[in-house]
Amino acid sequence: MTTDSQARPSKAQLAWQDLELGMFCHFGINTFTGNEWGDGTDAPGRFNPTHFDANQWVSVAKRAGFRYLILTAKHHDGFCLWPTRTTDYSVRSSPWRDGQGDVVREVSDACQAAGIAFGLYLSPWDRHESCYPDQSAYDDFYAEQLTELLTQYGPLVEVWFDGAGSEGRAYDWERIMSLTERYQPGAMRFNMGVPTIRWVGNEDGVAPYPCWNRAASARTSMFTNDMLTWLPRTPLWVPAECDVPIRRTTWFWHPEEAYKIRPHEELLDIYYRSVGHGCNLLMNLAPDDRGLIPDADADAAIRMLDDVHARFANPVAETAGEGELLLWHAPKPATFDHAVLMEQIEEGERVRKYVLEARLGDGAWTELACGSAIGHKRIDVFPSVTADQVRLAVRESEGMPLIRSLRLYNTGAVSDAGSAINLDGTAVDNTNDAIPLAGKPGASL
Repeated sequence: MTTDSQARPSKAQLAWQDLELGMFCHFGINTFTGNEWGDGTDAPGRFNPTHFDANQWVSVAKRAGFRYLILTAKHHDGFCLWPTRTTDYSVRSSPWRDGQGDVVREVSDACQAAGIAFGLYLSPWDRHESCYPDQSAYDDFYAEQLTELLTQYGPLVEVWFDGAGSEGRAYDWERIMSLTERYQPGAMRFNMGVPTIRWVGNEDGVAPYPCWNRAASARTSMFTNDMLTWLPRTPLWVPAECDVPIRRTTWFWHPEEAYKIRPHEELLDIYYRSVGHGCNLLMNLAPDDRGLIPDADADAAIRMLDDVHARFANPVAETAGEGELLLWHAPKPATFDHAVLMEQIEEGERVRKYVLEARLGDGAWTELACGSAIGHKRIDVFPSVTADQVRLAVRESEGMPLIRSLRLYNTGAVSDAGSAINLDGTAVDNTNDAIPLAGKPGASL
């Protein structure tokens, strides 16, 4: 019998977790109607993005630093962004490209050319399809749509199965999963059927701490702790993805709503509480009715991730190793205010309790941070300190702790005037107030 401590990621899960940052693109007939959840009655002739440019989308993703892109090939309204054989409710019936276009193909090709991993969202709920009430007939219909997407658009990094609207509805998940495994064995399966990744449980882009990768400890949502009960065939390892729209409350583009773009400090906070809690961040940038990512949305994402890169591109110190005590020692003191910890998760999550400490000039050790989970990544933030030794003490673990990396960064972004500590024990007046609230000393990151 397997146990929680034996949970290990697959090679595909390991690769996906290292991607960390994904861009979601909600695009479809809703883009032209003002709906978030269309009812399937909007005429396909309304879909006409006259300046559509998949390369522009992917250029934004590449410039910002997103490593994968997920496209809504079909949302709940049933309108398909590829010329499917299963229905006329698709781009084939639209004036765009004179009915000869294929959004999925163009985005897939642009991603492949730019080295961005590509994934697809295919809503199980379909408010247009007349056979939806007939479970058997719709299972055939959905399986055919899924097969088209799995076999025609190159390697997929992820297939997004949204559960919205399907409460109480049974689908043939055995068949759906077998198709995915047959045609895209390396693709992550999001949150339904037999998932290999899970929803974090909210649309705010933030994860709780700790946010375990182990299914037996994983939450289906922020409020439950029943992953294996809800989906009993779930593998023992099932990491979380944090999805969030860059415009508050809306996933599809709506005119005159650029004011909803989240401010820079909030976007940084989301990064710290998603990637910094060991999860992947999937941020939605919705293309507009021209078929382009609006400049304001692109600029906000680029500024956010430029700031992240500036903070974490160049560690002032780093080390790695195994055992209950990991020590970094340098002949010259270094100043730092962040620590980024990573476990060798290919051997599972072993750390259960840790303390990070720095040695001051008088030889005394001061605690910088403490926590439980490290997992794929844990970002700790503390008042700036200058020291020549840092130690990571693992107080509780399941098996030998295996630390992939301990990196220290001097971001200059911690605001806590007068509380920073020099090597000689004197205070430092640090008036920089650039870090988001949740990253300030004493906050729970």
